[in-house]
Amino acid sequence: MEKRVIKKYPNRRLYDTTTSCYITLADVKQLVLDGIDIAIQDAKTNEDLTRSVLLQIILEEEAGNMPMFSYDVLTQIIRFYGHAMQGLMGNYLEKNMQLFAEMQSKLQDQTKSTLGADNPMFSNANLWGEFMKFQGPAIQNMMGNYLESSTSMFVEMQQQLQERAKHLFTGFGMPGGPKAAPAGNDTLHPTAPPSAPDADEVAVVESKVPPRKRATKKIDE
Repeated sequence: MEKRVIKKYPNRRLYDTTTSCYITLADVKQLVLDGIDIAIQDAKTNEDLTRSVLLQIILEEEAGNMPMFSYDVLTQIIRFYGHAMQGLMGNYLEKNMQLFAEMQSKLQDQTKSTLGADNPMFSNANLWGEFMKFQGPAIQNMMGNYLESSTSMFVEMQQQLQERAKHLFTGFGMPGGPKAAPAGNDTLHPTAPPSAPDADEVAVVESKVPPRKRATKKIDE
């Protein structure tokens, strides 16, 4: 399915190519809420600006009265940039968001089947919000159990990666890594240099050597 293309001009104005009219950032937010896939491009260079505009919408929402991200969450996200687990963390958050959206959709479908699809609560966002607040403790308990099990699985996966890294780098002499054990008695041990003999030992050896005979010169009479 093709995305709805929105052009952004240097004066920061947004132009919807589908309706052929200028729109605001609030209109872009409404398109996202309606489930419409959008693609925001620079009007001159066709550079993809979708992520930056979506982040701008999130920033404005966080500046409101009901922010979604706490200080701890924001600092943890910042610390993961440039980290070795950055790619895995992004995938982890994406999968959890998808799971949360599917759980919310199933909850709404089950509520419709119980109360009836023609109930005015489903057509009124405020009524549905009040119902979700009423169900808040039960949902928080369920989400807490899920996040606890998900966190334990994430920690277990990290431990398995560490064990694999230890086995992989064994024997390579990596700093801080495990060292390979010596194989049997094949290890060569350097021998100590011979020590110089003592003076008493030299004297004993010299006393055992017979004195040399002096050569005599025969004088002819």
